[in-house]
Amino acid sequence: MKTLTTTLTGIALAGSISVANADEISVGGKNFTEQQILSSMTTQYLDELGYDVDSRSGMGSAVLRQAQENGQIDLYWEYTGTSLINYNDVSESLSPEDTYERVKELDAEKGLTWLEPSAANNTYALAMREDDADERGIETLSDLADAVNDGEGLTFALNAEFYAREDGWRPLQEAYDFRVSRGDVSRMDTGLVYQALRDEEVDVGLVFATDGRIPAFDFYVLEDDQNFFPAYALTPVVRTETLEANPDLADQMNALSALLDDDTMAELNARVDVERESIEDVAESFLEENDLL
Repeated sequence: MKTLTTTLTGIALAGSISVANADEISVGGKNFTEQQILSSMTTQYLDELGYDVDSRSGMGSAVLRQAQENGQIDLYWEYTGTSLINYNDVSESLSPEDTYERVKELDAEKGLTWLEPSAANNTYALAMREDDADERGIETLSDLADAVNDGEGLTFALNAEFYAREDGWRPLQEAYDFRVSRGDVSRMDTGLVYQALRDEEVDVGLVFATDGRIPAFDFYVLEDDQNFFPAYALTPVVRTETLEANPDLADQMNALSALLDDDTMAELNARVDVERESIEDVAESFLEENDLL
C-alpha cells in the first residue's frame, strides 16, 4: 500500500556509505501528508534535543528505504506492513504483533533497528457515517457482515485496486462470510470514495485508517475484529550504527512514538489537508502541546 515511487532529488544513491557521527542525524520522510508531518515533527524535536539534524523529506517509499540501507538516511517512520510485504517479500497473514516482530528480526539483519511501534495503524479500513453506523448498531466488520446477511441492502464504494487485488474485496467477504452483489458496489478513485460516503451516495466506504477526512467528515471506522487487514503500524526505524553512536535516541524517539494513535494522526492530517495549515505549524504545535518543545 505504501509503495509510492518518485525520483529522489538532492541525494545520490551511488557512493560510499556515510559514517554515523554522534549528534548528527539525517531524518527522511515519504512524499505524502502524514509522512511530511512526521518528518517535520521529528526534525524539530531532535533539533530541540541538541542534535544536528539534516531533514530530507518528500521521497518515494522504495527510494527512501534504499537510502536508509545505503547509510544516507539515519531515521524515518516506516509502516510494519510495508516492510513485511514490500521489502521482505513475506506474504503470509500475521497478527499486528507478529508483523512487528518479523520485520524487526528481518531488518536487523540489514542494519536497521525498529523502535517501539506507535498505536497509529494506517491500514485499509471500512468506514460508515458515524450517525448511520450508530443507528444501525454496526461497530465491527462482523456486525457489518451480519447486516449484509440480514438483507439491509447496504451499498459500498471501493477503489479499483482493492476491488481487484488478491488480498482485497473478495477474500474480505470470504473471511467475514458475507456476499455483496456487484450492483451494490461502486468502484472509483480513492478520493471520490470519501466524497460519496460523505454525500450519502453509499453506506460504506474503503478508507485509510489515519486519513484526515475521517474525523473531518464524521466517519466511523469499523473494527477489523478478525484482523483481516495487514498491520501498518507507524514506527520509527533507525540505522543500528546510528543508534550505537547516539544511545539516547531510542528512548527519545520511543517517547514520541507513544503519543501517536489513529485519532491523533487523523486529526493532524486533517489540519493540513482539510484546514490547510502548514505542515511545519501542525508539527510544531503538536510538540508544544506535549511539552516536547
